[in-house]
Amino acid sequence: MLFNSVEFVFFLPIVLLMVGILPVRWRNPFLLVASYYFYGSWDWRFLALLVATTCVDYWVARAIAASEDERRRRFILRFSIFANLGVLGFFKYFNFFVDSAHAALSSVGLEVSRPVLDIVLPVGISFYTFQSMSYTIDVYRRDMEPARSFWDFALYVAFFPQLVAGPIERATTLLPQLLKPSRVTADRVNTGLMLMLIGFTKKVLIADAIAPEVDRVFADPDAMSAGELLRGGYLFVLQIYCDFSGYSDIARGVSELFGVRLMVNFNQPYLTQSLTEFWRCWHISLSTWLRDYLYLPLGGSRRGSVMTYRNLMITWLLAGLWHGANWTYVAWGGLNGIILAVERALGIGRTARVESENPVVRWSGRVARVVFTFHVWVFVMIVFRAPSFAVVIDYYAGLLQLDALTAIGWQPVLAGLAVIAIDLPQRAAGDHIVFLRLPWWAQSAAYACLCLGMILYGGGEVPFIYFQF
Repeated sequence: MLFNSVEFVFFLPIVLLMVGILPVRWRNPFLLVASYYFYGSWDWRFLALLVATTCVDYWVARAIAASEDERRRRFILRFSIFANLGVLGFFKYFNFFVDSAHAALSSVGLEVSRPVLDIVLPVGISFYTFQSMSYTIDVYRRDMEPARSFWDFALYVAFFPQLVAGPIERATTLLPQLLKPSRVTADRVNTGLMLMLIGFTKKVLIADAIAPEVDRVFADPDAMSAGELLRGGYLFVLQIYCDFSGYSDIARGVSELFGVRLMVNFNQPYLTQSLTEFWRCWHISLSTWLRDYLYLPLGGSRRGSVMTYRNLMITWLLAGLWHGANWTYVAWGGLNGIILAVERALGIGRTARVESENPVVRWSGRVARVVFTFHVWVFVMIVFRAPSFAVVIDYYAGLLQLDALTAIGWQPVLAGLAVIAIDLPQRAAGDHIVFLRLPWWAQSAAYACLCLGMILYGGGEVPFIYFQF
């Protein structure tokens, strides 16, 4: 079931109504059933994997908490990690690694038979696997006590607003809210509706509108002029941002209607002044997960420069692989790691900048850094979007032609201005719901325009991009 579907328009009010009238003790069991229905609407067979992950990590956490033997605790934790990553690896990476091994052997003259399995990737498996793993690791670290109720823990794993594309929530923050949700006040309803308005605007009116042009350019970059290729790069980074941050906004908004506050997953990343700062504002739940459960356990920056850069590269190569079973994703992660390592070596993004006292010079410098960072991201994301290295090479080669730059057109400008119109007020106010300060008639007009836009342009029910990860 998609947020931007007719089914969800009926599903959400019914669930809200039932949660409101049911006794407190039945609230979470009903929400769990609703979440399983939401997830099972894609393919009910995938529910078995979700339930299996839930069962393993629930009992593993209890076993870890019940033991004082450190070796036993570590062994049980490793069992949980291997079980989770084993399931994720089989469904997401089996064919990828088989194909890679076959290609490597063939390149040295060894011909072997290649097993082929028709594996369907369960939607959201990367997200709920990481979320469930963080729970067992936190229990192992004694950062929290294990959940007493299996059903409460199952709801933590399967909570439908953020189940299939995040944010990747920590049990230390989400579980207490599910056990004792806040009272749903008029202010929380207004907050939820405004976040949903922003999210649907990003998704339906921006991301989905520019998606066909992105697909056209990346389908055959060799036939495009440099201007068309640059337009495709600009539009893709705007598309993926509006699509993914739009999902996160909707998820946060829906959760507010249940008295649950999810973490901020995007914080105006296209207004940042370095890639280091960018990754503090883009997919925050993943970047902080990688920091806390991979980079820091590897040693972080505590063992000298060489080990720091090694840990940084390992983290980002695995971050790339997390996104998909393709070497282009690994290369994308590697590019991020290299650029972040260079910025770290130069002290960019880690120390305060010395800026001019002249306001014109100061703001010009900031704008220049924002524009430069944005173009670095466009350069990196071409690798992310391209289906193969051949397409990557064709794309970059086409950009170097520097011909017909006028073909960039107005579409990226209009989409970019729409994003700025949303993000700049939020950044200036430090508040994602700054638009609630508008007069009632302006808010009403915004909701009316969204409804009209949904009717005119939202009939396709385009899936969110990150559902494939």
